[in-house]
Amino acid sequence: MQKFIIKIEKNQKIRDFLLNYGFSKKETNKILKNKDVKINDIRINQNDYVFAGQEIVVYANEDPKEKFKTVYEDENVIVLNKNSGVEVQGENGLEGLITNSIAVHRLDRNTCGLLIMAKNQSSEIALKKAFLEKNIEKKYICEVYGQTNFKGEVFKAFLVKDQLRSEVKIYSKYVKNAVEIQTKFLTVKNSSETSLVIAELLTGKTHQIRAHLAFLGHPIIGDGKYGKNSINKKFKEKYQKLYCFSLKINKIDENFKYLLKKEFISKPDWAKKYI
Repeated sequence: MQKFIIKIEKNQKIRDFLLNYGFSKKETNKILKNKDVKINDIRINQNDYVFAGQEIVVYANEDPKEKFKTVYEDENVIVLNKNSGVEVQGENGLEGLITNSIAVHRLDRNTCGLLIMAKNQSSEIALKKAFLEKNIEKKYICEVYGQTNFKGEVFKAFLVKDQLRSEVKIYSKYVKNAVEIQTKFLTVKNSSETSLVIAELLTGKTHQIRAHLAFLGHPIIGDGKYGKNSINKKFKEKYQKLYCFSLKINKIDENFKYLLKKEFISKPDWAKKYI
């Protein structure tokens, strides 16, 4: 159990505040049931109000802000910077943490970076359509083993998904049950043992970037599934260095044209050593 001191920014019920702050419904119910929230050392009830300027003390298992940071928000959409180890969908994922939010695309549990979510049915329909028609660009940055010389060309291969093992395999030629994948890779900079690479999905399949890079002989540093343990141990990395750093909306329904050409960018600290 951890102790969090949080400053209130607007008047609202304590339940609404906890949900909007990022606690899941399950965690919020638990906090309120146990009366693990105080103002001036006085425990407060679920129907009590909190007011702008007050400081409250909350006792909880974890700070939800460690799971994500808000990059942009309006009445229709919210753009988050998701941390590693966080699911997108489900009650225990970001959908459960963020009130009235709907996932319109996803990032793998252990992939960090930018994620856009809808806040109402109209924006959900518009964003899903934009993703389906490939009108939203997603770019990833990753650190891989070895010196690459990618020039932004498209690499093609064939992917087979193993549902039981939750992993995929890549082949150079078509095999039974395979689907073609296309990934664009661009080398940003090389170091003595690693490279910084920008990846862009032209087909969006499970673990595509991770598996494709490993197939090309350049596994992502810290990737426990498609990388090499010896390499990960050498660099002392337990988490894959793969990050969705750019989201750009190129075309969308007329009702959301204010989002056109907006590009949301966030770069991980580990990439800065190359820049």
